[in-house]
Amino acid sequence: MEYDIVVVGGGPAGLSAAYSASKMGAKTIVLEKDDGIGQFVRTSGVTWIEDMKRLGIPGKYYNPIKNYRIVCPTNEVTIKGNSAKSCVLDVRTSYQYLASLAAASGSEIMVKSQVRDVIMNPSGRVSGVKVMTPRGEFEFFSKLVIDASGFSSTVARRAGLVTEWKRYGIGAEYECFCEGLDPQTWVLMVGSEYSTAGYSWLFPVSEDRVRIGVGIGRPESRSDPLKILDELIRKRPRPLDELSKIQPLELHYGIIPNEGCIRTTVHDGLILVGDCAGQSNPLILEGIRFAIDFGRLAGEIAAKSLSSGATKESLKSYENIWRNEIESRIGSALKVQSRWLALSNEQWEKEIDILKNISEDEFLDFIKADFTTSKMLKLSIHHPQVLARRLFDLVLRR
Repeated sequence: MEYDIVVVGGGPAGLSAAYSASKMGAKTIVLEKDDGIGQFVRTSGVTWIEDMKRLGIPGKYYNPIKNYRIVCPTNEVTIKGNSAKSCVLDVRTSYQYLASLAAASGSEIMVKSQVRDVIMNPSGRVSGVKVMTPRGEFEFFSKLVIDASGFSSTVARRAGLVTEWKRYGIGAEYECFCEGLDPQTWVLMVGSEYSTAGYSWLFPVSEDRVRIGVGIGRPESRSDPLKILDELIRKRPRPLDELSKIQPLELHYGIIPNEGCIRTTVHDGLILVGDCAGQSNPLILEGIRFAIDFGRLAGEIAAKSLSSGATKESLKSYENIWRNEIESRIGSALKVQSRWLALSNEQWEKEIDILKNISEDEFLDFIKADFTTSKMLKLSIHHPQVLARRLFDLVLRR
């Protein structure tokens, strides 16, 4: 089978890449290893309303959030907003919406199609993939492959272009029926009671459904996040004790890279996008907005590059654009995250005291890793406490 572009991975990055490539007239196919788009939820779904509106994601696919609660064993703060600025996606339906956009633009989508190997030409260039499908094994030849396979980096790794991730976050969460829930407030829980190296969360999906999860940083901890999660639900520490009923309905499990941006995301005949490119915010391990944004960019530039042979040079503008937008922010966020992982319960208590004095916009700029020089200077000037000074040092002093 021959295509202009083969996209490996039917998540938000791959579907968005296929959508824009097909709109540009490229013959495109998406290969998804699972039985259906969004069949297995691998993300908590937290993102930002401003980005979803800009990217054209309808409001019916997310639950709006306007309050942000941070809890440690001995302290807490709730930062209240006047309007909703964050949101929690209905991951399955939003991914299927992205699939519908790709299909409507002309892309083919094949589910239950697992890449088994990469086809290389004599010069060592990726020229297609070997895939096991429900109809048997097939070879898909293409002028360009887009690797949007997430943590596994299936194509790039099999082509010998990347190695396995050494630092990553691993998370387990239950989506639960719940009573006594505030659907407009998400909660982060920090400290050793909630995670051995990371945090736990309550992310409302609707008035009576919530995602309760635990994230663990590797290699800082080898703990099993599911065991910690089960123990949290059994013991009901604050704020879980405020919920009158918690009934798990689904189990979600996910892994996200946590090393920052990879060295290069373009090669002759190959683009990497989404998690396999390291395009995620390390502070709360969210990257759906980047996946959609840079997936569309990758598809557009990939389609334009076909007339030039899809060479690395013809793909370079993709890498330049996305790095200019987020690479320095991700690098700064990694420094902050590294400090967070080392905090004791007593230190978290002091950090939360300082958070009580910052505004909603200052908190959101920080948690979104929007570390512009002007914003960090304002934070340091307005809040000359130890936390603000440390953040200034971490983020702006290279």
